[in-house]
Amino acid sequence: MPELNLRILATFDDLKRDTLDLHTFFELAAGAAPDERARVLDAVAELVGDGSLEETGGDFYRRKEAGRLRLAGALDVTLYTRPGCHLCDAAKAAMAPVLAEFKAPLREVNIDTDRQLRDIYTNDVPVIFLGTRKVAQHSVDVQQLRQQLQEAKCAARDA
Repeated sequence: MPELNLRILATFDDLKRDTLDLHTFFELAAGAAPDERARVLDAVAELVGDGSLEETGGDFYRRKEAGRLRLAGALDVTLYTRPGCHLCDAAKAAMAPVLAEFKAPLREVNIDTDRQLRDIYTNDVPVIFLGTRKVAQHSVDVQQLRQQLQEAKCAARDA
């Protein structure tokens, strides 16, 4: 993904905001250079097109889960779940000691709060991502997760 696109996605975390306007992208992601505005507009259009951003009205945009996931670190674990899912609860409980061992952060995402996620994963939760890669669905193999975390830790250290 182009650096400008990543900077736009990261701006939401930098400012701790759910929605941002084009002016903010011009100022913070592109350094306010007038000749960069066209690049920012193209990048925003690309991010909307690939499902990373969503226009919320006017010149305002919200980063969608796909955009957040693109920024996930090598040891970041995302658990796509829904309320009342016993398989999700079992996966979370099984992963907890391994995540603690690697100091890997867990982000739980309720798929029912995002139509796109619900459409993709409605019959498949839990779904587990390590960084930007799907590593499990329906259940978790703790030994395999431990190995994947170890590999991700080594790769991050070597990078």
